[in-house]
Amino acid sequence: MEKEKSLNQYDIKVLLALVKSLQGDKIFFKYLAENGFLELAAWSNCVRGDVEALKWLFNNGHSTLAILSNAIDGEKKAVKWIELTKDEFLINFAAACRGDKRAYLWFRAKELQIFIYMITEIKEVLKVQVKDSIFWYRWKW
Repeated sequence: MEKEKSLNQYDIKVLLALVKSLQGDKIFFKYLAENGFLELAAWSNCVRGDVEALKWLFNNGHSTLAILSNAIDGEKKAVKWIELTKDEFLINFAAACRGDKRAYLWFRAKELQIFIYMITEIKEVLKVQVKDSIFWYRWKW
């Protein structure tokens, strides 16, 4: 079985498409899904709260991305697992998405602009999710 790729191992153009997909742009989601980056398409949906995408990641050899999504959401077991990897990128990425200033500055210090952009967009997605969870009348029954 092929080793999972970390987010920082993808080409910049693919990462830009991922950010657009995270923003909800279906054209870029489709691009990822149809051009060999199905795991990133699934991860973008997973970050946006799609439980089926989370299951798909776990069932198709992309558990690190699934756990990263859960760590971004602040799930304690996922955060602990990410910390145990000792992978600076993953640890700082998950923490920065949760609003950790020191983790965000780690990306600034390394001039990883694409990930600063991605973190900013993920934080916006999380804000919308929190807002939607507060407005109970938007829930699907």
